[in-house]
Amino acid sequence: MPIIVLTPRLVKSTTCPAGKDKVNIFDSHCKGLMLEVRHTGGKTFYMRYQDARGKTRQLRLADEQDVSLAQARQLCNQRRSQIALGIDPTADQAILRSVPTFADFIHERYMPFVKGYKKSWVSDDSYLRNHLLPAFGKMHLDEITKRDVIAFHHGMRTKDYALGTANRCLILLRYAMNLAVRWEIPGMKVNPTKDVALFEDHNGKERYLTQDEAQRIFEAVRQSENRMLQYIIPMLILTGARKREVLDAKWTDFDLDRKQWRIPTTKAGKPRHVPLSDGVLQLLDTIPHDDCVWVFANPKSRMPYVSIFCSWDTARKRAGLADVRIHDLRHSFASFLVNAGRSLYEVQKILGHTQVKTTQRYAHLSQDTLIDAANQVAKAVPLMLALPNRVDEVRLVRVEV
Repeated sequence: MPIIVLTPRLVKSTTCPAGKDKVNIFDSHCKGLMLEVRHTGGKTFYMRYQDARGKTRQLRLADEQDVSLAQARQLCNQRRSQIALGIDPTADQAILRSVPTFADFIHERYMPFVKGYKKSWVSDDSYLRNHLLPAFGKMHLDEITKRDVIAFHHGMRTKDYALGTANRCLILLRYAMNLAVRWEIPGMKVNPTKDVALFEDHNGKERYLTQDEAQRIFEAVRQSENRMLQYIIPMLILTGARKREVLDAKWTDFDLDRKQWRIPTTKAGKPRHVPLSDGVLQLLDTIPHDDCVWVFANPKSRMPYVSIFCSWDTARKRAGLADVRIHDLRHSFASFLVNAGRSLYEVQKILGHTQVKTTQRYAHLSQDTLIDAANQVAKAVPLMLALPNRVDEVRLVRVEV
């Protein structure tokens, strides 16, 4: 490693000795400045220094064709000044190199995490593969900006995707980015989806059963070839539980003395307790036990059903309610509660919602309930009912004319 006074002419003329891959030449005029000359003819300026722990490090400054010797010396002096102030000039480069792409983060961190607790991870995987990864997969996390997110979100609308689909993609992206910030993934300090508003979607499907329709459903499932359907569907309507929560229920989850059902793992990843009505207790009492741990087990496999769609589809059509989805039974349970005068707080606790905002979408009162509520005002203020009769109205019109 020769140490000489580098000159512009020497920099241009120096070649790598035969039989060697490269040679390093140090500049005696500028401490730490080094010229690497390779057998291929390429030349690069480096700075060699010791970090705060006394380790020798090497920092690439620039290619010899891009800067002059004087500029290389100036860069070297600037970096040495940073080191003297306790600033590691390689730190920023190391951070940049460690920032993963969105695709790497999703495959290596996000998906392994959500698979461990989130039952809807399959849905996440679908939205990621079909929408988010094609848009952001090759970008490093610190390259994704708020402008990029808005362009993606609005772009889905121009591509004729449903507003709900665009919103779900944004919600998923926001959640993934929040995790990246929380986990202190290199390059992630601020979530780029922050303050990006969801579309107002007024086209969401909302279907609530009337009491008559619920009775028709009960009668239809009793005629189903799937004998367990006559227990599963009433359980959904009478508890407001999610389909998977019911299908995966075990006898040990029920405390019949305390009239309580403990659901071990919910959509939110936490256990919750559901109060059991007398109707549910009667229903459970009629279900064949057969020493099986699962309450609603498939009689053939003695395991939870993977799907009940076919038998449910037949039953709802038999009831003349082909538009009713299984999750609408949960909507209907909440609607029955609210129409019976129960508070949103009570509905929220029974359904296991973490936010009142979620519960409010289920709190649709029936038209009869709204009319009754409006009539309460008239009863409270009887003087308002002293309205002019038809004859008075005609007399007033004639006078005005």
